[in-house]
Amino acid sequence: MAQTKRKRTPKLGLPASLLGRTTLTLGVSSMMIAVISTIALSVFVIDPIAQRSADDEAALLVLSCQTWVELPPLARPYFELELAQSHDLIISEAQQDLPELTRYFPYTQLLKERLGERMGLEVRILDGADLIWADIPMGDYELQVGFSPDRRDIQLLYVAIVIVGLGAGIVFLTSLLIVRRIAQPLVSVAERAEQFRGLANMEPLPETGPRELVSLARNFNTMASEIASLISNRTTLMAGISHDLRTPLTRMRLALALLPEDVDAELVTRFEQNLESMDELISDALSFAKGTQEQAQVLPLYDFVHEIITTFESPVELRSALTPAVTRVLAPNAFRRVLTNLVANGIKHGGEVVVELEEDQLVIRDRGPGIPAAYREKIFQPFFRIDESRNPSTGGSGLGLSIVQQLCQLHGWEISVGDAEVGGAAFFLRF
Repeated sequence: MAQTKRKRTPKLGLPASLLGRTTLTLGVSSMMIAVISTIALSVFVIDPIAQRSADDEAALLVLSCQTWVELPPLARPYFELELAQSHDLIISEAQQDLPELTRYFPYTQLLKERLGERMGLEVRILDGADLIWADIPMGDYELQVGFSPDRRDIQLLYVAIVIVGLGAGIVFLTSLLIVRRIAQPLVSVAERAEQFRGLANMEPLPETGPRELVSLARNFNTMASEIASLISNRTTLMAGISHDLRTPLTRMRLALALLPEDVDAELVTRFEQNLESMDELISDALSFAKGTQEQAQVLPLYDFVHEIITTFESPVELRSALTPAVTRVLAPNAFRRVLTNLVANGIKHGGEVVVELEEDQLVIRDRGPGIPAAYREKIFQPFFRIDESRNPSTGGSGLGLSIVQQLCQLHGWEISVGDAEVGGAAFFLRF
């Protein structure tokens, strides 16, 4: 049947490919894992370390101030130099008029809290040009200790970016590797299933890979082999029966010719019409069987089409922009039967037929009544006729277009029907 291929539309927002869907699923799950990991890292690792570090830093600041106060005045400059070189801390007795810190530094806030706990009073944190200063009263002195603003700062955002970024990259590469190994055999099966037309010479799928894919390939090869055998047996049986019917049909024609002249002429005419219908059915069956069992060969397309249409008594116009040197690989008997049936159908229903030869298709147009859209899929069914009468003069056997469609399927061609520009029907045969 020439049925319109309906592609299943994927759900909104979901990728159509297996790779896309798997990557999306793994990406979402990895994102959730990254978020949970970041939160757990912050709660159970970063925060405790930051708290501990701030407590140690506060102890160092207080101890440094205590030591500075207890040292003799002459030794203090040496201690300040050692403190700056070893711990990046600046102790100043001179009071600087600085504003309080308003910028947000997580570690500095923790340090302020720990200093307040150790000093038993609120410690002011001041914002300097290059350093952050802490006001620490110690003994009779008001000392200021300066340190870098990004000193041991908590970079949770960067940690999250690194985890999510690297995680997404690893998930994508992993899913790409896994899905390619799974999808490639599935794509091969899909392509082979799409190309399979019931012929016995189909190359079997390789039975390699994981156990499930090996089972799929083996079952597909078995199914294809059984279908090919079934079609071959059916075609052989049909051809044999059709061939064997020719003998009794010839005897019936001979007996009809030898009837006495006083036999009713109308009865003889009806018998002749029935025999003609039987002969047409047998010819169609034999032509179909012959067309399914041949190999494709290189044909000069224009010359071959021209040769076929010249066999009709009614004139058939051939239009082509192709040069005679253009060739195509086609099964000659099957292609001849397809084109003959289409042109004969056009002549029977439209009278005037035009065959247009294009680069990748053949178009047969007629000026008949056309084919209603409701019947365009049904006309390729065996014995279906828009004219429901069984009169051969108005519609033939009803097998012509069915044979066309089946031969096209077997040889990888596409046949469809539409409206001709000048009225009537247009059949499109794509190679």
